[in-house]
Amino acid sequence: MTDHPAAPDLSAKPVLIGERVRLEPLGPEHVDDLLGMVTDPALDRLTGTHTTFTREQLVAWCGSRGEQDDRLDFAVVDPVGGEFLGDLAVNDWDPDNLVAGLRIALWKRHGRGLGSEALRLVLDHLFDVVGAHRVGLEVVEYNERAVAAYRKVGFREEGRLRQAWLWDGERYDVIVMGVLSTDRQTGARAVGAGR
Repeated sequence: MTDHPAAPDLSAKPVLIGERVRLEPLGPEHVDDLLGMVTDPALDRLTGTHTTFTREQLVAWCGSRGEQDDRLDFAVVDPVGGEFLGDLAVNDWDPDNLVAGLRIALWKRHGRGLGSEALRLVLDHLFDVVGAHRVGLEVVEYNERAVAAYRKVGFREEGRLRQAWLWDGERYDVIVMGVLSTDRQTGARAVGAGR
C-alpha cells in the first residue's frame, strides 16, 4: 500500500494584504456590516440572494467561520481605515481533486479594481500556498462588471447554464467560469500573507 500525502485543508485562516484591500478572516466583528450588505436590494440582484438573513443568523455564521476546514470566509476591508467593503468566500473545497469554488460580493467602492485585487490575492494563496489546481465560479449574465473582473484575473468562460437564474419573473443564463493554476494571469502578490 502506498502512502499518499495528506490532502490539504483550509483550516489555516490567513490575512492577505494587498495595496488597496486586505482580506481578513470573517468574524463576529463583521456582523453589522454584513447585515447591511445582505439587506441591500441592488446587491441581492447581483448575487441572486432570495434569502432574508437575521442578525442572529449572521452572528452564528460569523462566529463559526474559524472552525471550518473546508472553506475560507474573508471580509474585504480597506487596509488603511479598516472600512468593510464586502466579503469573499472560497467554498466547495475538494482536497482530493484540489478544486474549489469562489464567490465575492463587493458592497462599497466597486468599479475601482478592488475586486480584481481581492481575487488575485485569494488566487495567489490558493494556488501558491494551498496547492489548488482549479477554482471555479458561477455568475449571472447581466453582472457584466463581475464578469470583466473575473476575466481580468484569468478566469475563462467554460459554459452556460441556460435560464438557470430567475429574478423578478425573468430568466437569465448563468455563466460558468474557471481558472487553473497552469493558465492564470499573475498580478498583485499577497504581501505579508499569513498562514
